Amino acid sequence: MKRQPFAVAVAVGLLGAFLSCAALAFDPFTVKDIRVEGLQRTEPGTIFSYLPIKVGETMTEEKAQQAIRTLFATGFFRDVRLEVENGVLVVLVEERPAIAQVDFSGIKEFEPETLRRSFRELGLAESRIFDRALLDQAEQELKRQYLSRGMYGVDVQTTVTPLERNRVGINFTVKEGDVAKIRGVNIVGATAFSEKDLLAEFVLRTPGWLTWYTKHDQYSRQKLAGDLESLRSFYQNRGYLDFNVDSTQVSITPDKKDIYITVNVTEGEKYTVSDVKLAGQLLLPEEELRKLIQLKPGDVFARDKLTQSTKAIADRLGNEGYAFANANAVPQVDKDKREVAFTIFLDPGRRVYVRRINIAGNTKTRDEVIRREMRQLEGGYYDASKIQLSKQRVDRTTYFKDVNVETAPVAGLADQVDVNFTVEEKPTGALLVGAGFSTVEKVIVSGSISQANVFGSGKFLTTQISSGKINRTYSISYTDPYYTVDGVSRGFDLYKRDTDASALSIGPYKTKTVGGGIRWGYPLAERDSVSFGVNAEHVNLETFATSPANYITFVNQFGNTYTYMSGTAGWARDSRDSLILPRDGSLQRLYGEVGAGNLEYYKAGYQHQFFKPLTRTFTLFLNADLGIANGLGGRPLPFFKNYYAGGPGSVRGYNYSALGPQDNLGNVLGGTRKVVGQAEILFPVPGAAQDKSLRLAVFLDGGQVFASGQKVALGDLRYATGLALSWNSPFGPLRLSIAQPLNNTATDRVQRLQFTFGTGF
Repeated sequence: MKRQPFAVAVAVGLLGAFLSCAALAFDPFTVKDIRVEGLQRTEPGTIFSYLPIKVGETMTEEKAQQAIRTLFATGFFRDVRLEVENGVLVVLVEERPAIAQVDFSGIKEFEPETLRRSFRELGLAESRIFDRALLDQAEQELKRQYLSRGMYGVDVQTTVTPLERNRVGINFTVKEGDVAKIRGVNIVGATAFSEKDLLAEFVLRTPGWLTWYTKHDQYSRQKLAGDLESLRSFYQNRGYLDFNVDSTQVSITPDKKDIYITVNVTEGEKYTVSDVKLAGQLLLPEEELRKLIQLKPGDVFARDKLTQSTKAIADRLGNEGYAFANANAVPQVDKDKREVAFTIFLDPGRRVYVRRINIAGNTKTRDEVIRREMRQLEGGYYDASKIQLSKQRVDRTTYFKDVNVETAPVAGLADQVDVNFTVEEKPTGALLVGAGFSTVEKVIVSGSISQANVFGSGKFLTTQISSGKINRTYSISYTDPYYTVDGVSRGFDLYKRDTDASALSIGPYKTKTVGGGIRWGYPLAERDSVSFGVNAEHVNLETFATSPANYITFVNQFGNTYTYMSGTAGWARDSRDSLILPRDGSLQRLYGEVGAGNLEYYKAGYQHQFFKPLTRTFTLFLNADLGIANGLGGRPLPFFKNYYAGGPGSVRGYNYSALGPQDNLGNVLGGTRKVVGQAEILFPVPGAAQDKSLRLAVFLDGGQVFASGQKVALGDLRYATGLALSWNSPFGPLRLSIAQPLNNTATDRVQRLQFTFGTGF
C-alpha cells in the first residue's frame, strides 16, 4: 500500500511555518501500529517515549505537529517525517552523526585530557551527538584558553571527518605561536610621583629576570584591574582624594607578540584633614573611640587610615555584642582650602547573643576537636574578638587548609545570631621518603610516617628515620594536645640517635644515644604556656687520638658510658600572627634542663623573636638566643652538651659550629655560654611580590660562645652581613645565604655561601 505523507519537516527553523500550512490537513484516524525507520544508533523505545500518541489512540493534526516538534527538540535527528500506511503510523528519521573521537594536533601548552574535560562540559565529547554550534563554541573556548595564557597569535583549525556507521571524527589543529609579552607600561598625567614609583605598585610588568616564573609579563585583564585599584590606593593614601583613572588602552603589535599598556590619570589636588567628628549612638566613651581613629586634624588624607579607623570602631562595638555595628565616614570637602573633614556616624544596631555555633566541612575531624578551640560560647553575648580568636586557634591546629567564619541572623529573632564555622580539611597523614643536601650534612636521606590528626581525634603520632653524615636518627613521638579538657597536653618520645662530630669543625667524637621521655604542657593564658618533661638516656661515647685533650680527660675520669635522667621545664609566649609567614607579633621562650645520674649538669636558655611590619611589603625580624650551662656536683659540663655557634640558623658566613674557643690544633671546643642574634629586613622577591613562597632578607648576624671562666664580652662576638633567600619550592624548602664576615680572625673558618635544600618528595 502507498504511504500517505501528512507531515514533513526539513529544517528546524521552518518547522513552525511548515506545520501551520493548510496542506497538512488530514482526517483523524485510529493508530493501529507505530513503526520507526531510519534508526542506526537510537533505540526505538526512545522514539516511542517522546511520541504523544499510542497505539489505539486517535491521531490528529495537532498531535502530529507536537510529535515532530518533540523529536526535533531531542537534538538526535536532522530530519523527521511522519507517514501513514493503512492505519500504521510510520516515523522516518535521519539521525545526526555521533562523535567517535576528539583529537588534538600541535598542542603543547595544555594537556589534551584537560581540554577534553573542558569540552565535555560544553557537550562536545565522544559518544555525544555532533552539533556544529557546539563545535564552534569549543573552538572559541580553546582560543580563550590560549588568550588567557597570553598567546594572542594562536590559530585554531577544526576538521570534521565522516566515519562509518554515521559517526564523525573531530580534530583541532593548533598553531600556538609565541607568548605575547608586555613591552611597555606608561602612565600619562602623573606628575606628583615618578613613573618608576607608580609602576612598582603594579603586578604587571615588562620582562625581568624572574618573570619566567611569575608570568607577570603576560597581560591579564584581571591583573590590570587589580593594578589600577592599587594605583588608586597609592594616590588616595597620600592625600589625592580626587584621583581618577580616566582611561586605559591595551594595544598589541600586528605580529601578536608585544603588548603596550597606557593608563591615563588625573591626579587632582592633595588634601589635608581639617577635622574628624563622631556622631550617632556613642555607646562607649568618646575618648576611647577617638583612640581608634588614626587620622588627626592636620594630617594628610589617607584612605587606608580612614578605613582602618572605621573598621576598628565597628570591631570594638562588635566586642560588646553589637554584631552588625556600622561606622560610616561622611566627608565634607572644601576644594578651595584643599581640606576634608569627616563625620563618622555610628549605628551599633541591636546587641545580640550567639544562639548556636555550627561547624561544617569536617568529614574526618571530630566536632569536639574544633569546639574545644572555641572562645565564643553559645548563649553568650556576641564578641567579635573571641570569634576571631576562635578562628585563629582552629587554624593553628594545622588540620585544615582553610577556616572561614560567618555570622548569620536568626530568622524572626532580631537579637540572636548563629556563628557558622566552615573548614576545609587537608591530609594530616604523610608517608615521606626524602632526600636533601646541605653544606653541613651533605646528602641526607630521610623517611617518616606521621599522622597529626589520628582518627580525627587531634592527637599526633610520628615515626622518623633520618640518615646524614653527622646525625642518624630513629624516633617515634606521640602527643595528645588535650590530655585534659583544660588543654593540658601530654606526649611520649622514644629515639635512637648517632652523632659523628668528626665532619664538623669541632673536635672529633662519636656518640650513640638511646632514650625516651614523657612531657606535659600547661596553658596559662591564650598566648602563654609552660611545659615540663622527664627524659632518660643511655649514651656511649667514643673519642679518638686526635680528639681534644679535655675530651680524653673527661672519658678517663668519668668513663665512656653514661645512663642518666634529665628534667626539663619551659615557658613560652607566642603572639605571632602566622605560624607559616609571620609579619607581626613575637615569640618568647625560656627553657631549662637539669641532668642527674652519671651526668650531672644544667642548661638554661632564652629566645626572643620579634616581627614588625615596616611597610606593606617590608618586615623587620629580630632574634636573640641566649644560653648558659655548667656541670653540677663538682663535675664539669659534658663536652657533648656544650653550646656551639656558626652556620645556617646561627651566624651565617661562618662554618657550622665553628665559633668559640679552640685548642692548639684548631679544634673548636664549644662553650658553656652562648650569645647569638639576628636582625633581618624581610621583603618579597622583586617581580614576585604576590608569591608568598619566595622571600628575600638583608641580614646582620652576630654571635659567639664562651668557655667556662671566660669573660662574656660583646667585643668578642663575630658579625656577618649579607643576603638570604627562602623558597618553599614544589620540591621542598630551599634556604640560601650569601654572607660577608665583618670581623673574622685568621683562626675563624669562613663559609660565605650556605644553603640547605630538600625534605620530602
